[in-house]
Amino acid sequence: MTAPVASKRMESVPNILTLCRILAVPVLVVLLSFPSPLNRALATLAFILASVTDYFDGYLARRYNVISAVGKLLDPMADKLLVMAALIMIVACPEASVPAWMVVIILGREIMITSLRGVASAQGVVIEAGELGKYKAMLQVFAITGLCMHYTYCSIDFHLGGMYFLWASLVLSIWSGFDYFRKFWHAAVRQE
Repeated sequence: MTAPVASKRMESVPNILTLCRILAVPVLVVLLSFPSPLNRALATLAFILASVTDYFDGYLARRYNVISAVGKLLDPMADKLLVMAALIMIVACPEASVPAWMVVIILGREIMITSLRGVASAQGVVIEAGELGKYKAMLQVFAITGLCMHYTYCSIDFHLGGMYFLWASLVLSIWSGFDYFRKFWHAAVRQE
């Protein structure tokens, strides 16, 4: 099979994976609305599977050079929807004991960065995702996985582990937020 034929067949796969991540959001919301040990395990599985699609949609889009405008729009939106829905539903669970203020800071940072990138884009400036943001996202996946599971299994306290990762992701959220603002200031504001 030649490269152009393989590329043609792969065109829609990254976007389909991104849509799967968006469709995982209502599944998470429903499962965490009725927080039983089984529903939490299923929510964790749904979250992990959705998070894995984030890696593969980007990898396939770059590998087969099928990066699209739709993908550039949907991919970050899917990431934010998944994380926001999971964190909000975890805070809403009666036994969660996750401080809401932590989630407010994390989600506020996401909204701020999205807004800054939008303003910069309107001025023709692209602010790329930095390494700190990627590490922050990885820590959030670990945090949400542990907090979704919540219970202790095989002597592992998933809630406590999730809280450690949530604290670490909070620190990186703030740090990377300042880094984005610095990049925005140098790239977009100084152009005016």
